[in-house]
Amino acid sequence: METEAVIVSPKSTDVEPSLYERLGRRPRIEEIAEAIWNNHITNPLIKQRYVNSDPVKVKLMVTEMCCAGFGGPEAYTGKDMKTAHTGMNINEIEFVAVCDDVLDALEKCNVGKRERDEILAILYSLKADIVHL
Repeated sequence: METEAVIVSPKSTDVEPSLYERLGRRPRIEEIAEAIWNNHITNPLIKQRYVNSDPVKVKLMVTEMCCAGFGGPEAYTGKDMKTAHTGMNINEIEFVAVCDDVLDALEKCNVGKRERDEILAILYSLKADIVHL
């Protein structure tokens, strides 16, 4: 009777949690969106952009976009970034001001450096769809 060797390799069950999970899921992302909004409406470089905005809608869109973009199950129901920002002619200074506001909000919400760096990279990946359109 012949026996056949079976090679068993260990399975990795250590799946890296998504950014969505590491941030604390939707409730925590809603807190972050609130902090971002508060920074934007007080930032002298960009606050004028938000004068006629509906704060509830803006915070909802930021929350949805982050939840979907960070690996959560939620769907983003807003416009794509290019469509949403076409005609606004956002300049480099305003874009950096938004990024600074986001980073400040993340720090205020005690988001870790690794996650802040990932979010900043995501923001910069969207730059071409936001600036000078």
